[in-house]
Amino acid sequence: MIKRRELHECGTLFEYLAHPSVFPFVRQKADSADEFLFMTKQLMEEEERGEVISRTITDDYGMPIGTINLYDIQDQSGFLGTWIGHPFQGKGFNQKAKNLFLEELFYQHNITTVFLRIRQTNIKSIRATEKLPYTMDARNTHPALFEEINAGEVKFLLYQIPKDLFYLATASSRFAEDEEQAM
Repeated sequence: MIKRRELHECGTLFEYLAHPSVFPFVRQKADSADEFLFMTKQLMEEEERGEVISRTITDDYGMPIGTINLYDIQDQSGFLGTWIGHPFQGKGFNQKAKNLFLEELFYQHNITTVFLRIRQTNIKSIRATEKLPYTMDARNTHPALFEEINAGEVKFLLYQIPKDLFYLATASSRFAEDEEQAM
């Protein structure tokens, strides 16, 4: 479902990234497969320096379908960036990938807060985020950050996922899985 990024996936991922329903909303705006490969190499170097955590989202057969990243890591927090190729949207991959990635961030990398900066025009992402039981509106809890991300022309909503809320929201599902396996 998620795995470390690999350069050989860049061609396939670029094809999905270039789709008009995906491209406007991604952070890595590459205009060619070669440029996307170069950007991915840079991202992998940033990960080695602890500035970003980046994973490939895969389908049920292990084929790359998108990426999920934590950018701008500072003070045990960062910004989540996720995209999934058009043919795989609306099939549950996004939420599964987010849950796995958040588990990794909170329990292996000691991240305490994950922020989501979503363009006000990105209705799909807003709906997906608001379905998650562990997200909170962060406008009031982080007003300076909200002002900072909205200083330009493009306007954003700001959400946060605190580690403790993620743990509480997912604890019941982990408990149910444990009970099912015990039977």
